[in-house]
Amino acid sequence: MEILCRKKLTKEEVAQFRRAVDKDYYFEMYYDELPIWGLIGRVENREETDDPKDYKYYLYKHIHFDILYNKDRVIEITARTDPHSVLDLTEDKEVDGEFTYTAKWKQTDILFENRMDKFSQTSLPHHLEIHWFSIINSCVIVLLLTGFLATILMRVLKNDFIKYAHDEEAVNDHEETGWKYIHGDVFRFPKHKSLFAAALGCGTQLFTLTVFVFLLALVGVFYPYNRGALFTALLVIYALTSGVAGYTATFFYCQLEGTNWVRNLVLTGSLFCGPLALMFCFLNSVAVSYSSTAALPFGTIMVIVLMWTFMTSPLLVLGGIAGKNSRTSFQAPCRTTKYPREIPLLAWYRGTVPQMAMAGFLPFSAIYIELYYIFESVWGQKIYTIYSILFIVFILLLIVTSFITVALTYFQLAAEDHKWWWRSFICGGSTSIFIYSYCLYYYYTRSDMSGFMQISFFFGYMACICYGFFLMLGTVGFRSSMLFVRHIYRSIKCE
Repeated sequence: MEILCRKKLTKEEVAQFRRAVDKDYYFEMYYDELPIWGLIGRVENREETDDPKDYKYYLYKHIHFDILYNKDRVIEITARTDPHSVLDLTEDKEVDGEFTYTAKWKQTDILFENRMDKFSQTSLPHHLEIHWFSIINSCVIVLLLTGFLATILMRVLKNDFIKYAHDEEAVNDHEETGWKYIHGDVFRFPKHKSLFAAALGCGTQLFTLTVFVFLLALVGVFYPYNRGALFTALLVIYALTSGVAGYTATFFYCQLEGTNWVRNLVLTGSLFCGPLALMFCFLNSVAVSYSSTAALPFGTIMVIVLMWTFMTSPLLVLGGIAGKNSRTSFQAPCRTTKYPREIPLLAWYRGTVPQMAMAGFLPFSAIYIELYYIFESVWGQKIYTIYSILFIVFILLLIVTSFITVALTYFQLAAEDHKWWWRSFICGGSTSIFIYSYCLYYYYTRSDMSGFMQISFFFGYMACICYGFFLMLGTVGFRSSMLFVRHIYRSIKCE
């Protein structure tokens, strides 16, 4: 038996530990990347009454570790607390405690390569068949809804093409209506083109980052409990893909006849990283004030700063230069008129906010079931290992986001509203609002978080993640709408 430490608990510390024991707090340790869990104490009520005075609170003082090894490799480790070695925390008084531990080593034939099989099996959902059934059910519902909308949209478009193509000699006798009527305005460049191009650049980079992370996950790079691999991969891949953001933003900005591409490049580099860096500084300061191990050390922060300085920024600039040199003119199927047409007065449900609610709900319904398992993995004890299901859900999310944005863009143009550029981007990214709303639901109904630090970490980092989703899905929505708008206006004869 080894003595770990001797500690005299004050009245305040005894009260804190008593509350922790009452709420079933547990400790979490790691040994050679293997997790160890255990309750920190227990509550007894020998009188079996509801009177709080009859409850006794005990804090475990001794932990025994059972360690299995194969040659020079640790295969498995478990921890057991001694129910007879406890501190009585029932009364508000100072308590002297001596905390100890023991360890027992035992040889095993399990290979080091197979030591994670146990965790992979136990980390799966308890009812995998129900999990798969829920995903398939979600896919069927979403596909039926999208198929229904696709059928309506194709029939309406077919009727429009027939109407516009039939009897060209009689076209002048009828006043044009619908989306053909605004052919001279539909390709008019949006306001705040520099911000728009920067958002597209950041969204494209985040989409590329997500695809690479999925590829690494599917080939088995992120095995359970390899805590640093995922975060390291995110940092490195984000730095390496910064050239994608620079190229996309500058190329599109020059297509929109922008002149100050350097300012656009600076905006692209700070549009996502700026809020993320500010949020990180705030949350890391909170962790430092609480003396928490969640605070990154100064050396790690300096490595991230150096990576940004010598890798991310140069690649961003190189991508911007490549985008500027390879720019082409914006080839619009229709000639844009000098003066924009006045947009008619539209019904309330055609406004931006109702359209966002409609555009975000359907994609959110496709990922709602999977969100619970992801949140339990990130903010709870469970470990997520079914990356194949997650990849299917991600593909479904992209398909549904693309389709619903295209459908809403068509209805907007049919109502003779030609300001679709920003609308398609915002509607595509509106799913992130529903995801953040789910954060509120999860926090109050599913999690046992409390205290300023947990609240700030949960809502702070989830805000950054949802902001990234907004940029990525907004880019997907706009790109899909652009392809659709180019196609329909290329298919008709516009005078």
